[in-house]
Amino acid sequence: MNVPARANIDEATRTALAELALGDPELLGEGLEMRAEMQRRSGLDSRSFALVKIAALIALDAPPASYLWQVGNALDAGATPEDLIGVLRAIAPQVGGPKTVAAAPELMVALGLALPEGV
Repeated sequence: MNVPARANIDEATRTALAELALGDPELLGEGLEMRAEMQRRSGLDSRSFALVKIAALIALDAPPASYLWQVGNALDAGATPEDLIGVLRAIAPQVGGPKTVAAAPELMVALGLALPEGV
């Protein structure tokens, strides 16, 4: 059985971890700068760039927190929830049904939708 470590954690570290867990972009400043540079180099507009990143999350079976962040970025860049369905449909033949089905609830949660019974 795994037992949590009994480390002495200072308040600043506790706060930083809590804010990071909630997706606080201030803690990710360097990553945001790098993301902007990657988008610039890609030649894609911000909406397309965000949708491609969501497609990659689906293909990688990424953790739920990744969807929260990327869906927020996509919506901020002008993507719509319908665009997310389009991404699922576009990549389903390449990533397979199980990954497509597994991504649907992650997208629902990221959009603030309640999951259907049984999920």
